[in-house]
Amino acid sequence: MNTFDRYAPFIQEYIYRNRWDDLRTVQNEACTLLMDTEDHVIIASGTASGKTEAAFFPVLTLLCNAPSASVSVLYISPLRALINDQFERLDLLLRDSHIPVCAWHGESSRSARAKVLAKPEGIVQITPESLEALVTDHPEQAAVLFADLRFVMIDELHAMAGTDRGLQLQCLLTRLERISGCLPRRIGLSATLQDYAQAAKWLGAGSSRNVSCAGLTASSRKLSLALEVFENDADKWEFLYRQVYRRKCLIFTNSRNGAEEAVHRLREIAAVRCEPDIFHLHHGSLSKELRRETELAMKSSSGPVVTAATMTLELGIDIGDLDCIVQIGPPASVSGFVQRLGRSGRRSGRSRMLFLEEQADNGNGGPDSLPWDFLQTCSVILLYLEERWIEPFVSRPKPFSLLAHQTLAALKNTTGLRPAALARTVLTLPAFSEAITAEEYQQLLRHMLEKDYLERMEDGTLIIGLEGEKYASSYEFYSVFKDTASWTVRWEDRILGTLEECPQGDTAFVLSGRSWQVTYADKGSHTIYVKPALAGVMPRRFGRTGDVHSQIVGRIRKILEEDTIYPFLGPAAGQYLREIRKNWNSNPSHDQMILPDGPESFWFCPWSGSRETETLRRLLTIGMMKKYYGPDKEEAADQKETSGENPAVLYPVRVDGDRFVLHIRTDRGIQRYQDQAADFAAEL
Repeated sequence: MNTFDRYAPFIQEYIYRNRWDDLRTVQNEACTLLMDTEDHVIIASGTASGKTEAAFFPVLTLLCNAPSASVSVLYISPLRALINDQFERLDLLLRDSHIPVCAWHGESSRSARAKVLAKPEGIVQITPESLEALVTDHPEQAAVLFADLRFVMIDELHAMAGTDRGLQLQCLLTRLERISGCLPRRIGLSATLQDYAQAAKWLGAGSSRNVSCAGLTASSRKLSLALEVFENDADKWEFLYRQVYRRKCLIFTNSRNGAEEAVHRLREIAAVRCEPDIFHLHHGSLSKELRRETELAMKSSSGPVVTAATMTLELGIDIGDLDCIVQIGPPASVSGFVQRLGRSGRRSGRSRMLFLEEQADNGNGGPDSLPWDFLQTCSVILLYLEERWIEPFVSRPKPFSLLAHQTLAALKNTTGLRPAALARTVLTLPAFSEAITAEEYQQLLRHMLEKDYLERMEDGTLIIGLEGEKYASSYEFYSVFKDTASWTVRWEDRILGTLEECPQGDTAFVLSGRSWQVTYADKGSHTIYVKPALAGVMPRRFGRTGDVHSQIVGRIRKILEEDTIYPFLGPAAGQYLREIRKNWNSNPSHDQMILPDGPESFWFCPWSGSRETETLRRLLTIGMMKKYYGPDKEEAADQKETSGENPAVLYPVRVDGDRFVLHIRTDRGIQRYQDQAADFAAEL
């Protein structure tokens, strides 16, 4: 029997109604694994390749054949917007079935949640944070809702695995199994996976089931890539306008301000030319209403439409087929590049992506003056084209902050637990079972007792302490991320979005691609009321870019040593690379890690990723000062730090730097310091 014939009648009707010619390979493979085995299943296939249908078609068929006595599918997504998008798609799919679907998160309907609580059935779509709140605060409801849960579906698996949020989700799945008494199968969906064994280990953590994978066949979609560089901003924006104006495009930037500037500049050009404004924005500081308007415009428009976005549109929200993707600035990761690239070419079979970079002064050709952004872009492209390499998952080896969090979660809504029982409950969760020893947990418990996060009763039972109660009763408790306090921006009766700080004086600012003037700031409610302005500046934002893997930096070094002019480079970009290599090779010290910079400072280039370089910066700041000044100075500095004084008086050393290069200054001679810096780096 072929795959189509195995599907439930309402799914066959859905396929007919949408005029599908055939099923894709990943859908055939997933059907076999889900209907003929009891395995957990990873469905790994490119963006817009039919992964969602590959998972839901066989799952819904199985549920039609053998209905569940409770909620049957728990769909977990990293984004509420993705849940809302999938809700609409599932609603269309399920219109001819009797399977209800309920979106369960902070913005969803309370009446819908009440309905599924009264009659647990169908599909529940939820974020990890909302699942944490449900399992921790209402375990009795969770036990009823999921008493006969058959499947847990985790969308955008690559965005979860290897992160603190992913570890939290692993704990939640095990806690849910303990509460409900059932062992559902897990399905992970991902567009970008490199190490399938590692992904399988993550998905199956805490479970005895085997993990199988569908969709391992390489994509047949062709690629069209181009990298252009510009000497000034004006040329870059004019070029970009010509490239996107008559197309349906996504412009990705590495920051919210970058997206704001792109739309602001493109709208200015359109106004000068008296051409329509087809430009939209999508990032985390915009209100959900504005983001939703952008998603609908991209999905429903039959004509040209252009949106500048951050990673909020990197994941699988359906916005239809795109003509081209533009990346301004370097992609932080190969994974992100592949995810963004896959957004285009669904109809044509060719994914197109244009990269834009600005020329930077190449200085003396040493590591301190290299145009790292341009080289990073080249490296990311080459690693994927040459090796199909994607960053592996890297989990925190000792997740103590999550361990403290799950300890409080285990004690919440209880009368307390004795230490041994608490350890059996918490240390057996998959995030900790192999990472944390009993002795380390004892140390953490002692620390939490000292800081009043826990309290010991007379009989030895542990309960949540005063400080722990403050944290556990706050909204922040359900997320492993710490939210930044923000100001809500309002124009008339409309919420535009948020700012991380209130503009000072009469400064106008840019939000949603337009300029605004503050008319009133309500400090009590953290609300800024605005009116349109002629011009404004970009507001300060305090987010950080993603970590850059050491493999990317290593490929940069190889780029400098090669003489190939890569086919994706435009004429100006190719000439720029020639100049970079010429300056690099003409500098006799270019291959050294330690480069003098005057009598009291030097550059240190470890040729490692941004996370490793930042670790070195911190350790060199502390460790080198210990080595250079000795233990007596260290003790004295500790005393001064405790008293609130600046230890820099004793430690006249400063380590600055960006992602890949450190600048170390000292008011003493640097020769001995240089030698010890290299030794210390080697030790690390």
